[in-house]
Amino acid sequence: MYGPSMNFPGGIFGELERISRELDAMFFPSGTSQDIRAAATGAFPAVNIGTTPTSTEVYVFVPGVDPASLDVVLAKGVLTISGERPDDLPAESDGLSVVRRQRFHGKFRRVLTVPEVVDAEQVTASYRDGVLAVSLKRSEDSQPRRIAIS
Repeated sequence: MYGPSMNFPGGIFGELERISRELDAMFFPSGTSQDIRAAATGAFPAVNIGTTPTSTEVYVFVPGVDPASLDVVLAKGVLTISGERPDDLPAESDGLSVVRRQRFHGKFRRVLTVPEVVDAEQVTASYRDGVLAVSLKRSEDSQPRRIAIS
C-alpha cells in the first residue's frame, strides 16, 4: 500500500507527471496530442477536440449560455473562448437558502493553443443545442496530398 514510507524518485508530483506522459503516449501514439492543447481538465466549459486531415474541430459545451454573449478569438496560434453564464437561482433574499451550488455561473475564459498550420481565414464557428463548434481549417500546404507518379 501507499504510505509515508513510499518513495518516488523525483517526488510524488514527478511520478504523476510521468504517469500523465505515459497515458498521453497510450491514447495519442502518433503525437496528435501535440496538435492542440487544452489544459485545465474539469474547467468550465468542457472542451472536446478532434482532428481530420484537413482541420481541427473544437466542441465547447456551453449549455445555458446565450451564443450572443460568446466571444471567439484566434490570435498568434491561441484560440480564446470567453463568455458569461447567468446564475439561474433566485437571490437568497427571496426566501431561498442555497444548500448546494454545483453549476458554474459567471464569466469564463478557455484558452487553447492551436497548430501553427491553421489558416486564420478559414476558421468558422457555429452554435447549436448548447454546443459551440469551432472548425480550424489547416492551410493548403500542410494538408496531405496524393502525388501522381508519371
